[in-house]
Amino acid sequence: MDETAQQMRAITVESWGGPEFLREVRRPRPEPGPCEILVRVHAAGVNATDWKQRASGGLGLWEDPPAVGWDVSGTVEAVGMGVTLFEEGDEVFGMPRFPHQAGAYAEYVTAPARHFVRKPPNIDHTEAAALPLVSLTAWQAFFDTAHLRPGQRVLVHAAAGGLGHIAVQIAKAFDAHVTGTARRDKHPFLRRLGADDLIDYTATDFTTAVKDVDIVLDTIGGDYGPRSLSVLRSGGTLVSLASPADDALRPQAAALGIRAGFMLVEPDNAALTAIADLAATGRLRPTIETVLPLSQAAEAHVLGETGRTTGKIVLKVAA
Repeated sequence: MDETAQQMRAITVESWGGPEFLREVRRPRPEPGPCEILVRVHAAGVNATDWKQRASGGLGLWEDPPAVGWDVSGTVEAVGMGVTLFEEGDEVFGMPRFPHQAGAYAEYVTAPARHFVRKPPNIDHTEAAALPLVSLTAWQAFFDTAHLRPGQRVLVHAAAGGLGHIAVQIAKAFDAHVTGTARRDKHPFLRRLGADDLIDYTATDFTTAVKDVDIVLDTIGGDYGPRSLSVLRSGGTLVSLASPADDALRPQAAALGIRAGFMLVEPDNAALTAIADLAATGRLRPTIETVLPLSQAAEAHVLGETGRTTGKIVLKVAA
């Protein structure tokens, strides 16, 4: 077979640091192993963890040369030995291998079959690629970590961001009362998603505007964790998604009768199936800030790192 046909385009990190170290290269197309599928990538979602790990070294888990990205939507090209969930031609989406290297910014990806689910027919590959990591993060934070129940009060920081706007929708789908922090110009967008109360963090200290919260989802870090403790009721939960350093809040939180700590998302077939069901019924829909070609992955990271995007950035991979 022609050697060129066995190659694919992919984005790798030439050196840990800024987005200028992202490079488009040609590398061998992977083959699925036992219990794995080969996915032809149509679109790859861009997440904050992508640029954070690009800058810091990928939690020490990336192989050499490091390949970037986790969110994938595409078509099953081949199945490995023992796979029964999917067949060639199935449209799937998922967050394979996180936090280990997956290499989603590429034309092909291999991963365990159970790291994917079928793409709902009512959303396209761009929308599906925007969902997995942020949706699984919000789902696991709310239900596995904080045990969200209908009617509880939830505070989502950076509610208009890639993760925040998904968290708002998931919480509302399960009848929570949702407060979000966001700039005032983002408030109409968040109202349309169902947010009940909104706080312009540039004008108002959220600690003076909300109280007796059951769950805080902190996507920002820094002083947001310690300050958020003051708005939680006894028995509430602070879930930090920003930094492992936030585990230092545990003793202070425990003294207040609050659970707190850092959470890292994991591949989860059951939760991703539930997320796909929400999308299929129209209760969950990602907002796409912009779509860029794979070759402009560095530009996507520059845009994401501004912290001013509404919704998700997605790379278009297949024509």
